[in-house]
Amino acid sequence: MKKVLGISMLVAACVVPAHAAEFRVGVVDTERILRESAPAVKAEKKIEKEFAARDEEIKKMMKQAKEIQAALEKDGGTKPDAEHRSKERELANLNVNLQRLQREFREDLNLRKNEELAQVLGRADKAIQAIAESEKFDLILQEAVYRNPQIDITEKVLQYLSDDKANK
Repeated sequence: MKKVLGISMLVAACVVPAHAAEFRVGVVDTERILRESAPAVKAEKKIEKEFAARDEEIKKMMKQAKEIQAALEKDGGTKPDAEHRSKERELANLNVNLQRLQREFREDLNLRKNEELAQVLGRADKAIQAIAESEKFDLILQEAVYRNPQIDITEKVLQYLSDDKANK
């Protein structure tokens, strides 16, 4: 009798954890969050506003360089050599300054974008953590070659971020 009871308890011990251990997996599309989430859109607008003046300055310099280039081509050999060389030097200096400003602009813009994206990712991580805990997920993957829409929690994360819960 003890032997039968022991075997049945052993079988029950093996069967119960198999049923009790439902493993929940979720997948989130990080790129979509960085494109569509409320904090990402807000950060993009903030950066555009922050860099608008510098962008406008570069556009003005480009227009000025085109005007000087057009004037040089138009005048060709009609102006005295000294005046022509002066305009060529002015154009060369303007192009050097323009290239420097464009390079600095790109570097600063990339730096700011990376800073803002890091903050957005931090908020997204908090949102994912909160959703995983509240819905009892065991594993959340950031990227997958294929994902069943039933396990994709990207929409929930976007909603969480738009509700601004992640900031609290």
